[in-house]
Amino acid sequence: SPTVIKIHQGRILLLFLAVLLMLSGCKIWLPWAKKVEMARSTPEGLYQQGVEEYQDRNFKRAIELFQRVKEEYPLSTLAIMAEIGIADAHYSAKEYADARLVYAEFLNLHPTNENLPYVMYQIGMCHFNMITTIDRDQSEAAKALKEFERLAVRFPNSKFAVMAEKMIRDCKKTLGDQEFYVGEFYFKNRQYRAALQRFEKIAREYANVGLDYKVTYFIAETKRLMAEADAKMKKIA
Repeated sequence: SPTVIKIHQGRILLLFLAVLLMLSGCKIWLPWAKKVEMARSTPEGLYQQGVEEYQDRNFKRAIELFQRVKEEYPLSTLAIMAEIGIADAHYSAKEYADARLVYAEFLNLHPTNENLPYVMYQIGMCHFNMITTIDRDQSEAAKALKEFERLAVRFPNSKFAVMAEKMIRDCKKTLGDQEFYVGEFYFKNRQYRAALQRFEKIAREYANVGLDYKVTYFIAETKRLMAEADAKMKKIA
């Protein structure tokens, strides 16, 4: 009918004008597009975009979106989750120092939040991932150990406390290995008293992490060599 033809022609004309304006570089107002843009500018929309960027490993962009949620909608419940999102994005990008700072800030700002066990675990992991080689300073291992132990004591029933127990053992193994490295250096250079102090420290502080057998041997051997050295000195005297 004529009415149907006019409606059909009107739709074609509208579509044609829209395409023409888009090709010419002109901006057009489309009501449905406006609704989509508004939805993506809500805290929910921004947060979801951040999650999507994070999942695509676009960590820098994810941080920007989570930051917008935090700054533009500070009263939204998602603002707190966005803070964790920022830290997680830094962590996944292997920016451990930055991640640790954001996690620590969250810990200070939200001391009763339900996500505290996770945040505390991640702080420990940030330190753990910054551990250097055995011949270097192991202060990061010591800091990681402290964080994992604090988590295990404060939230003993959390699944993250169970995970922390494994990391506590790994940290102690790392610290014990470093002590043994130094002790063995002293031993090879016949500085037996200094070596014995290192070996005994391992036995005392880092037991049951895989070092017991060789440490027991080196303690006994060091004492034997010290006794021989003392006997020789007495003969000379």
